[in-house]
Amino acid sequence: MPRQVFFYEHPDRFVAGTVGQPGQRSFFLQATASGRTTSVALEKTQVAALAERIDELLDEVVRRSGGNAPVPAVAPTEMHDTGPLEVPVEEEFRVGTMALAWDGAHDRMVIEAQALVELAGEDDDDVEAAEEEMLQDDENGPPLLRVLLTGAQARSFAKRALDVVSAGRPPCPLCSLPLDPEGHVCPRQNGYRRSA
Repeated sequence: MPRQVFFYEHPDRFVAGTVGQPGQRSFFLQATASGRTTSVALEKTQVAALAERIDELLDEVVRRSGGNAPVPAVAPTEMHDTGPLEVPVEEEFRVGTMALAWDGAHDRMVIEAQALVELAGEDDDDVEAAEEEMLQDDENGPPLLRVLLTGAQARSFAKRALDVVSAGRPPCPLCSLPLDPEGHVCPRQNGYRRSA
């Protein structure tokens, strides 16, 4: 079966968002253009890592260009997107690997999210060979989401993604573990709950 590639060259919107209550949230990347929407699921840690790497890559682009690259130092306030994900959120695939690159010829950030693939192999060499083959741009590879963003769009995506990650459950002031609405058994209090 040929590889399914969801390509957004000029997205109207590309955001990270969640579905569900804090502590039970599912994280998604969602691209929208011309009435078409693609949503892919991923882990909270992947969203955080993607946002951090985007900011690092943009900073490096600015540094290498001597400040001449069309990349703002911070996310433009007029591009700040706090809206919810487009509904219904229909997961195309779960993200396994992600890649970032800067296309200097077109001054665009290239973001790729590839579907998670279960590798079955007897030894590590078989698994490594299968992983290398997957990373090639093969027409029979796993599904892929590819999005091109301007520097301003990429900065805005990264800011929102970090905001989404930090909007979860507040941390316990003693142990820094997330507080649940039902209560929290804090290891710093040897498992005792504070009574009101």
